[in-house]
Amino acid sequence: MLAELHVENFGLMETVRLNFGSGLTAFTGETGAGKSMLIDALGVLLGGRASMELIRHGETRARIEGVFENLAPETLLRIEEAGYPAEDGQLFLFREINSAGKNVCRVQGRSIPLTLYRSLCVGLVDIHGQIEHLSLFNPETHQNLLDGLGGLQEDVDAVNKAAKAYQKVIRKERELSVSEEERQKREEILRYQIEEIERVSPVSGEEEGLTQERKRLVNSEHISSLISEAYAALYEGSSGNSAAFDLLGQALKALQELQRLDDSLNISEQMESVYYSVEDLADQIRTYRDSCEFEPGRLDQIEERLIQLKRLRKYGSTVEEILAKRAGMLQELDQITNIQEQFAAIDHEKKTTRKAYETVAKELSKKRREVAKGIEHGLAQELADLGLEKSRFEVRFVPHDEPTLGGAETAEFYFTANFGEPPKPLAKVASGGEMSRLMLALKSMLAKVELVDTFIFDEVDSGVGGRTIHRMGEKLAKIAMNKQVFCITHAAQVAAFAESHYGIVKELIDDRTRTKVNMLSESERIEELARMLGGGEIEITRKHAQELWQRSGAFYRS
Repeated sequence: MLAELHVENFGLMETVRLNFGSGLTAFTGETGAGKSMLIDALGVLLGGRASMELIRHGETRARIEGVFENLAPETLLRIEEAGYPAEDGQLFLFREINSAGKNVCRVQGRSIPLTLYRSLCVGLVDIHGQIEHLSLFNPETHQNLLDGLGGLQEDVDAVNKAAKAYQKVIRKERELSVSEEERQKREEILRYQIEEIERVSPVSGEEEGLTQERKRLVNSEHISSLISEAYAALYEGSSGNSAAFDLLGQALKALQELQRLDDSLNISEQMESVYYSVEDLADQIRTYRDSCEFEPGRLDQIEERLIQLKRLRKYGSTVEEILAKRAGMLQELDQITNIQEQFAAIDHEKKTTRKAYETVAKELSKKRREVAKGIEHGLAQELADLGLEKSRFEVRFVPHDEPTLGGAETAEFYFTANFGEPPKPLAKVASGGEMSRLMLALKSMLAKVELVDTFIFDEVDSGVGGRTIHRMGEKLAKIAMNKQVFCITHAAQVAAFAESHYGIVKELIDDRTRTKVNMLSESERIEELARMLGGGEIEITRKHAQELWQRSGAFYRS
């Protein structure tokens, strides 16, 4: 349960520190005093949406801190497995919104990401406000509520997994189910494209080699001239000029003779190395020259081959990409030509996955109908307690022809508040007051099986009056016997049942408006109840409030 709540610079709340116990706690005050703002702060603490607009004007940050204790074993295990074990059985939560737009989240004093923070807050508090109240008008919410009341989430997950497997097979079948004419057209295109590539038969690296050879052939005359000139200068010599090799030979002989006469200049071996290196170079040049026999017509062959390869560029920018494209087309062609075998395999897979779905869906449907009967029976008593003893509530199911997420049917709530009138879809027959009582009745049933220890009802008595409002107070008090319940209300008949009562007021101090939350004493409670009753002579209203306080207090003593 929520033991402590500290709010700082949130909306109109400058500093609010509250300590809570078990049972029913009421929050009351004038319209606009900031009652719902307190719930908004708690929602932010539990990982709800936070924005800079929530920061008190003139401040740079807003903070909300909460301490939870007497946690459920499932919650203790979850936070321990996440690495944030409870300290002395307590869970410390902290959330800060700052003007820089950043969120600071801490659990047990340690900063954590918002996503993880939210997951750790799941199941701590159940907040019921007008938005949830109105959600009952949407039939899409009914099945989730039914499954929640029945604890059927694991069964729903199994059905969804089976449905996804079946739908995946259906998508594969649909992709294959192209018309015969379109398949034939596609087969013709694939065969033509594959044949076009195979006719050219490109080889990896071929285009680069041909481009280099083409360059040599285009410059063949100039290449021949240059190689002849280099060989002549290096080895053959020319008219009137000795070759470099001959001159190096002469220099070598002279140095060898010089070394016999004076061995102080010992470089003849270096010259000998240069001499033989030049001879090797000359051999390499001669070999290259002899190989440069340019085949007539070879350039035309290369040009034609490069044109063929270029035409294949529509399949890829490189030969490797073209060959990869061809492999993909061959695979697709194989699929098209073996379509019947694939259809047979898919048909078998479809039957298998559908059977698996029907098995788990049938079990879920059986459990849902059992839960529905329990809800119908339980709500009859709960609604009678709230002044709707003539009402009738039904859960009806609309079956699906094909496997779908959520199960083999869709649940929808039907309701009538008048005896003798047939139930109709909830959205068409329930008034605002009836919807409030129906939601409270559902929450009352949920409280008996729900692991959440703290329930918050924000103006759940909206649209309800007369004797029924007193019954709603009793119902909230009954829920609070096993759960911690917070209730924001405008009804004195509801607030009178609270074990703890907080008054919320706005004050103007130093030209600033502040919302204050004060725990009321017995005398202050009676004054607040009198204010809420309103009308009539002051003393009579106060006496009425006193009687209401005493009568409601007798509920706990009975």
